[in-house]
Amino acid sequence: MTPDTDEVVDAEIVEPDLLPAIPAPIEPVRALVDRHTMLRPGQAVPTTADRPAYTEADFRISEATAQLLDTAAPANTTRQYSSARRQFEAWCLDQNRVHLPCTTATFTEYVGHLIRSDKAPSTIQVAMSAIRTWHPDGQQPGTKEASEALREHARRRARRRPPKKAPAIRSDLLAQLVATCDGPGPADARDACLLTLGWGMLSRRSELANLRMDSLTIEDDGVTVFVAHSKTDQAAKGASTFVPADPTRPELCPVVRTRAWLERLAVLGVHDGPLLRALTAGGTLGPRHTAARGDFMSPDAVGAIVKARAAKAGVPDPSRITAHGLRRGPAQEIAEAGEDPTAQGRWKPGSPTVRKHYVEPAEGKTNNPIAAVRRLQAKRAALAAPAAADR
Repeated sequence: MTPDTDEVVDAEIVEPDLLPAIPAPIEPVRALVDRHTMLRPGQAVPTTADRPAYTEADFRISEATAQLLDTAAPANTTRQYSSARRQFEAWCLDQNRVHLPCTTATFTEYVGHLIRSDKAPSTIQVAMSAIRTWHPDGQQPGTKEASEALREHARRRARRRPPKKAPAIRSDLLAQLVATCDGPGPADARDACLLTLGWGMLSRRSELANLRMDSLTIEDDGVTVFVAHSKTDQAAKGASTFVPADPTRPELCPVVRTRAWLERLAVLGVHDGPLLRALTAGGTLGPRHTAARGDFMSPDAVGAIVKARAAKAGVPDPSRITAHGLRRGPAQEIAEAGEDPTAQGRWKPGSPTVRKHYVEPAEGKTNNPIAAVRRLQAKRAALAAPAAADR
């Protein structure tokens, strides 16, 4: 305020070196369109002025949500992806390349490195998926060239070597494995249950490992098993499978063997929770597997039990026997009996895997045209034999 006027002038004290004040430049409004943009009649062209004003809160997630994301992927997938990412990072370090986010050239060169190392196509596919999902959205490397190279590698590799498949555990082999479970220990009762129930439900090893005691309904004519989630049921809708009893062979009957194991669990003081449990050498309950799985056995442990029983049964090359054989064996026998194993094995309806690996091979044996020719030849030879004898 001055003596000559009543006008008040607003001012603030500033540092001398900040004068004169320079206003921040205003970004000109630009259109936000590209070659994929489609505008309906009367729709305005989107511009930078239409962008939302994000704050830090829009990018934060809570600690609880972060933990959910960290445990969202199946444990086996997490291990595979973690290993693949470590190997990619180490290779990039050795090649003096940036691993995250990597360029398409780096990604393609790494796939070429795996191909030159003659890695299995499935292994390379896992690595590619692990690397791409490691990248933030919008920063993933391109895959066109690498995928084309992988397809050609798969074709060349298939010509050089046939695919290796786990041997099928058919009825006769199942009997050999179960025969090793007639000892008095709890592990014998557990493993007999694992083998007979797993075979009857065409189980994946992860499905067996995740079974709960209250997932079973045991009746004299069979066991109804509720599978809460599986490889083809990631949404965890669940499915029930009925495993019939085998009254003619009680040693292979899933009802007999499952009841015997539940009785053993009751003696150990277990009445609910996971069906298959780790045991010590002395026959007591083993320690919790991991914090994540608790008292549930791991799928790897299920596979180890099957291999151990194969070795004990004296099966040639028992290292080739895997838990997947409990799925392949009965699927083959069902198909050879003229039935479809899809529902029993919880494959998706119309699964090409079932058609290619089980139904078509069985039909190839039953309806084989060469076999039909030989049957006709044998019939003709049988009719011609009496005529030749008369001469």
